[in-house]
Amino acid sequence: MKCKICQNKSTSCFDAVMLNKYDVKYYLCPQCGFLQTEEPFWLDEAYADTINISDTGIMHRNLRLCRITSVLIYFLFEKEANFIDYAGGYGIFTRLMRDVGFNFFWHDPYTVNLIARGFESNKVKDFSLITAFEVFEHFTDPLKEIKKMLDTSKNIIFTTNLLPNKIPGPEQWWYYGLEHGQHVSFYSQKTLKYIARKFNLNLFSSSGINLLCTKKINNFIYKSLILAGRIGFHLYVKANMASKTIPDMYQTFQDNK
Repeated sequence: MKCKICQNKSTSCFDAVMLNKYDVKYYLCPQCGFLQTEEPFWLDEAYADTINISDTGIMHRNLRLCRITSVLIYFLFEKEANFIDYAGGYGIFTRLMRDVGFNFFWHDPYTVNLIARGFESNKVKDFSLITAFEVFEHFTDPLKEIKKMLDTSKNIIFTTNLLPNKIPGPEQWWYYGLEHGQHVSFYSQKTLKYIARKFNLNLFSSSGINLLCTKKINNFIYKSLILAGRIGFHLYVKANMASKTIPDMYQTFQDNK
């Protein structure tokens, strides 16, 4: 099978039972370290509910990423710019970031916007940065999706659990998501470096938070900002931003007159 990242030949790695019924083959690329399933014929069934029932960490993850992303944007990007949460689910992250004071907008063609209604991405243009949390592993055609994102902004903050150095078997790594069937693409650090080179971008990674961007950043500063977000420095950011919670309420009043 051809690797969907570097187009070299991938070799059979293991078989796993998906959705408790389908025998699925996994292929590993020896060149770029990308692991992919066979062409996923089960996705209609897997996405009967776009947010799978086993995602019990959805609130904790969004709160944690809001803190870290607030610090990264405040110190590395123009904080008054427009931002987009790609594949934003119910709109939790978009609402959290607007509550801090960042001009975030929601995008997700497959999920209902429940929390950030009125702040969909089609209402604005010129985004400075995209966030894409727990999204890359869902891509059936990763390079096509990444290019689509880069056509919107050349800066992407994203998360996806990277493959361990020794590829775990199907019962040894929960991130394969065999019970819900939505995870079909798995990346190593080597894969991310290949993607960064392909699109002529810089890659920074720390504590599972990855940044593809045009600018060069000191690695120590990037890691320090991640740590700062984890240990509470987001409170400084919040204190120096103007929350959009109340202004957004009045904006929705105006929009719905």
